[in-house]
Amino acid sequence: MKRSSIAGQERFIFLVLFVLGVFTVVGQTSQTALQKDISEKVTALLLKMTLEEKIGQMNQYNGFYNVTGPAPKDGDAARKYDLLRKGYVGSMLNVRGVENVRAVQKIAVEESRLGIPLIIGFDVIHGYKTIAPIPLAEAASWDMDAIQKSSEIAAAEAAASGINWTFAPMVDISRDARWGRVMEGAGEDPFLGSDIAAARVRGFQGDDLSDPLTIAACAKHWAAYGFAEAGRDYNRSDVGTSTLFNVVFPPFQAAKEAGVKTFMNSFNTLNGIPATGDQFLQREILKDKWGFDGFVVSDWGSIREMIAHGFAKDGKEAARKAVIAGSDMDMESDLYVTKLAMLVQEGKVDESLITDAARRILTVKYELGLFDDPYRYCDETREKEIIYKEEYQDVVLDMARKSIVLLKNENNLLPLKKSGQKIALIGALAADKSSPLGGWRIASDDGTAVSVKEGMEAYTGNSLMYAKGADVVIGDATFIRELTINETDTTAFAKAVFTAKNADVVVMVLGEHGYMSGEGRSRAQLDLPGVQQELLEAVYAVNKNIVLVLNNGRPLAIDWAAEHIPSIVEGWQLGSQAGNAIAEVLYGDYNPSGKLPMSFPRSVGQVPIYYNHKSTGRPEDAGDNLVFWSHYGDESNDPLYVFGHGLSYTTFGYDTLKVEANENGANVTVWVSNGGDVTGKEVVQLYIQDPFASVTRPVRELKGYELITLEPNERKKITFKLTGKELGFYDNQGNWLVEPGDYNIFVGSSSATKLKGSFVLAE
Repeated sequence: MKRSSIAGQERFIFLVLFVLGVFTVVGQTSQTALQKDISEKVTALLLKMTLEEKIGQMNQYNGFYNVTGPAPKDGDAARKYDLLRKGYVGSMLNVRGVENVRAVQKIAVEESRLGIPLIIGFDVIHGYKTIAPIPLAEAASWDMDAIQKSSEIAAAEAAASGINWTFAPMVDISRDARWGRVMEGAGEDPFLGSDIAAARVRGFQGDDLSDPLTIAACAKHWAAYGFAEAGRDYNRSDVGTSTLFNVVFPPFQAAKEAGVKTFMNSFNTLNGIPATGDQFLQREILKDKWGFDGFVVSDWGSIREMIAHGFAKDGKEAARKAVIAGSDMDMESDLYVTKLAMLVQEGKVDESLITDAARRILTVKYELGLFDDPYRYCDETREKEIIYKEEYQDVVLDMARKSIVLLKNENNLLPLKKSGQKIALIGALAADKSSPLGGWRIASDDGTAVSVKEGMEAYTGNSLMYAKGADVVIGDATFIRELTINETDTTAFAKAVFTAKNADVVVMVLGEHGYMSGEGRSRAQLDLPGVQQELLEAVYAVNKNIVLVLNNGRPLAIDWAAEHIPSIVEGWQLGSQAGNAIAEVLYGDYNPSGKLPMSFPRSVGQVPIYYNHKSTGRPEDAGDNLVFWSHYGDESNDPLYVFGHGLSYTTFGYDTLKVEANENGANVTVWVSNGGDVTGKEVVQLYIQDPFASVTRPVRELKGYELITLEPNERKKITFKLTGKELGFYDNQGNWLVEPGDYNIFVGSSSATKLKGSFVLAE
């Protein structure tokens, strides 16, 4: 190549870099200018506001009347309506649909003195109308781009319906499958959970919060809600500071760094203090140490619930403790708007706390563009175009496929042959078009999911025979009522057994109804609910070629199935396209690639169970049959399926692990190969162990992963860089430490990998 040509290339590259640099600086400058402009506008508005109007911004009500009907004339609804007209309501939740949002916004903007718009909140957890897999299922994909895209379409549909704030993502780490809300989070690991928290925040909020198809996100529940004692919702949490700083906090910090605009505090007590009234959590850590500049909303009624906790003697004291602790907005307790002004006048609450809270709330409203156009989220045409948009079905189908985990596949029973077989499909859940939508989908329409039966019927080469076998629940399954589990009705067993006996392969869809997990849905048992285990064993007695497809919102204890059933597919509750995704995996049109984000126990007695536990002083049998070591007398210590586990229709091999230390940490390389005859995706997982530290460290910690695709017989070199960010930890006072010394490295397909290397981090 001629020298002049090289020089020309260099000039071109320099010009590109220069332009990119200019745009970056301009972008940063314009963003800083925008924030300054908003700050000045908020300051000017606050100067116009009375104390009562500032407190009004801190008051949130549920939709309390038919906003398109006549105004309420008496009772509590009339009082709240009057407060709305006065500008003493800053936010409403569960008002949805453009017509309704416009009506309530019109009252706030056109009838109050200052015309401050409302921020409209809603629980958009894993979709609005078009429903994606439950968040725990999405976490099994380990695919941050797919998770972000899933949140983007949820935001778009919600925003098109007039909503501009979601109470998601839930970023609580939990190790207890009894807790119903594990379905709403990312599982047991803080490293994976942190990445997912950031991805979901980016998906909801986008690059520009004033875009009318984005919504403000809310990191919840601050903090330690996932450690509710006995897995029972709303119960107390009792964790040490090591767990708090190293396990509980990281996903929240990741959400904060991703720019999340709001936090929600949690229902539980922590160290004897309700989170809603905890100054350490809200003032010291979140607002002071982390510099969070958004606002904190209480969970539903949690300010008033501090009375039941025994932390406040009445509503007035609860309001005082909550605002001093840093709770900026009162969701549905009705205490700030009725008590705070009096507390300020009595000198028991400094007005600066009220002003700070109002400033935070108003700032988010400005960032959403609500002051520029209070009705920017109220476009009927956009609502019709966006809701159930056809291309969104492709997005949730892709997400559903990636969320499926192949737990077991003996004798390559899967994938199913596409022709020439008689296939029995058994289980009430197989034909259900609502349960696959899962819990926390309060805007969705029942009956809109593709059932497994419908998905399999699209493959016409086999003879498909369906039998219900047994209902999971009796009567209607609703969001707000306890479910009645079918514990006795086996009348449909005979048909199911007959159908299975005459089939080449049996596909059984068993598990939990979609409303068996979620808020308030804790379970003391983790087996297949009702008569389903009995059904499974009855079918197995006549045909052992069974593919068990699990539909569930939490890890289940399926030890009998794991021992007897040749193929098990974790099919979760996968949303609108559940049946199509499962059918594509069963028939091999999609090679499963999901990995468990949460350990599956052998029995409920092992719970809480998690891979990144710490060693005891007596971690294993001394080898001479002594009983005095940390174990159960009637069960293994190990989980049934470990964190990170997930099979494929191909096989992956790992070799040539190299760990090279450097002054900042280490470079780790490993070769991964596809030894099968089909293309497959693999999540390459890296774990570290700090065997000797000033504070004991877990036996393993996930600190890196990469999702790769390999063609048959392809081999690829994967590189990880470990720095102080991955090697360090928090001590019990919250100080970040990176300690020199020995480190062990494990790389493989799950947390149980045995491929090991080591290095020494120099002082």
